[in-house]
Amino acid sequence: MDGNWATGDWNIAHNPDAWELMFDAVPSDNLGLEWEPCHQLVYLIDPMPQIRKWAPKFFHVHGKDATVRWDVVREHGVFGKVPFVQMRTPGFGDTDWTRVISELRLAGYVGSIDIEGWHDPVYREELEMAGQVRALDYLRQCRGGARFVANPV
Repeated sequence: MDGNWATGDWNIAHNPDAWELMFDAVPSDNLGLEWEPCHQLVYLIDPMPQIRKWAPKFFHVHGKDATVRWDVVREHGVFGKVPFVQMRTPGFGDTDWTRVISELRLAGYVGSIDIEGWHDPVYREELEMAGQVRALDYLRQCRGGARFVANPV
């Protein structure tokens, strides 16, 4: 996530503009994205239109969230000395995971959402596993319930 357009010293698949360039240059079904809504929040991008447009290129989805600290943005901006976004565990950030999961399903995504831990500034160290278990429970609720219930035959 470090770097910028000028230096290019990082992951080239960092936002939708880069995806356009990538997929236009290499029009292959074998080129895809490991997508997570937290990276979109870092760019102040709404993830819903991205899902609608790009879900067929999502090969993997990370369960990682973020909180935009709008008070910091108002005081320091997005390039100030104080970080304006915090990486969070799902359920503790700004992402509406019920909408994300619904849009992923509507777009045909059938893969997993793997919780990416070890980033949350609150649920870390002795609270890390408590945060990850809470994230799992939260994501289960967002997908429709704690367990799968089959339709009657």
